[in-house]
Amino acid sequence: MIWARSLLYVVYLYAGMAVIGISGMPASMLNARASLISARVWSRYAVFGLRWICGLHLRFEGLEHAPKGGGLVACKHQSMLETIAIFLALPEPAIVFKQELRAMPVFGWFVQRTGMIMVDREAHAKALKDMVRAARASFADGRAIFIFPEGTRQAPGAVPDYKPGVAAIYRELEVPCTPVALNTGLYCHGFLRKPGQAVIRFLPPIPGGLPRREFMRQLEERIEAGCADLAQEAGP
Repeated sequence: MIWARSLLYVVYLYAGMAVIGISGMPASMLNARASLISARVWSRYAVFGLRWICGLHLRFEGLEHAPKGGGLVACKHQSMLETIAIFLALPEPAIVFKQELRAMPVFGWFVQRTGMIMVDREAHAKALKDMVRAARASFADGRAIFIFPEGTRQAPGAVPDYKPGVAAIYRELEVPCTPVALNTGLYCHGFLRKPGQAVIRFLPPIPGGLPRREFMRQLEERIEAGCADLAQEAGP
């Protein structure tokens, strides 16, 4: 049953992406903010389908800690769900994405039109400089920078692997950083979506201006502890 519902949801998700994306392309030609409207509509559509097709409910917690405008948010990455759902928690996020996503039909178009921050992971030092420069521009435009500090998805309980990119942005922007913990990986395993209650929890911000080593220590400790708490709350 889970397999069949997951298959139905994948069809539902990508069919909606095509319809909502293509219908929103004319407006997306105006500017990034107009493009973000389609992204939010698709997010609501995706979360609605998870609930009614797969029995997977999504709850945000701690939204009082989320930046109201420009800011920095560092989130654990366990599934595709948080990439979609973040548009429901932050009004105009500038998400740090890998450059390869530009090649995806429809999705790649909107990644570019919404002004997301694209990173060429093969460029190494240049990629870091380009990412920081783009983050500075998005922050100046009043947008919250949203980054996955490990750079890729990690299974629940996997050994943490935090990369230096988030510290470079933190140092450049000189603002607090809001950590985000979650348990989405317990319910979304690649193709499969299991019924339950997924939680994305915004934690109290880490103050700006900390030394790099101390910032990275606090970020990893808070996010990993938050994810462990959510996994325990979820039960077996």
